[in-house]
Amino acid sequence: MDTTCVIPVLKTPKDYQAYRISPTDTNRLAIVFDPTIANMSLTYCVEIFDVGGKTPPNRHLSAVEMFFILKGEGVATCDGKQITIQAGDSILVPPTGTHVIENVGSGRLYALCIMVPNEDFAELIRSGTPVELDEQDLAVLSRSDALVSC
Repeated sequence: MDTTCVIPVLKTPKDYQAYRISPTDTNRLAIVFDPTIANMSLTYCVEIFDVGGKTPPNRHLSAVEMFFILKGEGVATCDGKQITIQAGDSILVPPTGTHVIENVGSGRLYALCIMVPNEDFAELIRSGTPVELDEQDLAVLSRSDALVSC
């Protein structure tokens, strides 16, 4: 029996490092865990889309990319097939599927994004321009935007 104990890594939204991959991108990615932190080939981030924002069409050779929509409304397209998405929906994009996520709502779209294996995704994100998460982002990620006062 293995008696080693691995202490889990805890991060809060204030610890996330956010980037805009290209200066003209209308989405930002906040890295939660990547191969450096997790010591395994995965990238886990929060993708934040401005109103009207979308990813450029992209595909991955061997990675599976998964999204869980935290807040907002959008459209996901993969290999020409389009579906509407909203808070609570999950999307799985298989390897080689050319895909786009687009915010079609009146506010920001927030999605958890997990890519396995990493396929240099974290490195691509970190090669972009660092950006700050604003109060609205932090409220959504800490779920304080959902608190109801009595």
